[in-house]
Amino acid sequence: LSGIFRDSFANVVDLLDDMFERAATADESPNMNFIRKHAAELEAAGTERPAARLFSNPPGDYGSMVNEVVGTGDWEDEASLGEVWKSRNAYSYGRSEGGGGTKSGTSRPEVLNKLLATTERIVQEIDSVEYGLTDIQEYYANTGALKKAAENRKPIDKSTGKAQKVAVSVIEAFGGPRTDDCVPVRAVEEVLRIEYRSKLLNPKWRDAMLEQGSGGAYEVSQRMTAMIGWAATAEVDNFVFDQAAERYALDEEVAAKLQKNNPEAFKNVVRRLLEASGRGMWETDDETIEK
Repeated sequence: LSGIFRDSFANVVDLLDDMFERAATADESPNMNFIRKHAAELEAAGTERPAARLFSNPPGDYGSMVNEVVGTGDWEDEASLGEVWKSRNAYSYGRSEGGGGTKSGTSRPEVLNKLLATTERIVQEIDSVEYGLTDIQEYYANTGALKKAAENRKPIDKSTGKAQKVAVSVIEAFGGPRTDDCVPVRAVEEVLRIEYRSKLLNPKWRDAMLEQGSGGAYEVSQRMTAMIGWAATAEVDNFVFDQAAERYALDEEVAAKLQKNNPEAFKNVVRRLLEASGRGMWETDDETIEK
């Protein structure tokens, strides 16, 4: 849960918590009711509140802090971002936590660990055409970092030598074809490609941002930082970095406008490209890096 939803809709949080408690004790087969199945496993292990399912930040606090860490560049590896998210979202909320309400949060990392270990797919809804996955920091800082936290608890895939992947499905509830009453559902990798091609890598979008002066340069800069966040928590194709470098850093005219409009934003554009190369997110040649 976001801290804002937690605090603004405490009554809804309590009702949802009650729903999970009822589902955990429903007279249903564990093969059909995974809430009951996992709650029973946690209870057998002696875990308190095995039906806890609504997790958020500590009471009165907000944010996963993953975007802060990515913003400063003060992180070691991709797995560490998942652990930052996990440490900031280990508090359970609801009617069964201290009487309910926004102050009811109880730290239950053992329950969250179990839920992360059994997570196979994450679903993210986008309900606005104005802001997508690549436009703001919060999506990778929560959905992306949640993905990484779950993968940190997966067994190693022998074919790749890496932890098993957790899929992310994106539901675009704001629009799309309605002839068959279906809401578009896409893999996160596909959505990232669509958004980068239509915005950050689109010369028309870039030029419109340049016309906005300092504010437009800032928007470009923010999306470059978000690109690092997504590359660390999911996957960003190499062509995205290639074309971002071509469109913003290596195009002399564009680079000059960015430097004039917002020197700090331009520094961040270059910094993020160098960071992507240094962290192995972007494969390019030495000549490009030197430029």
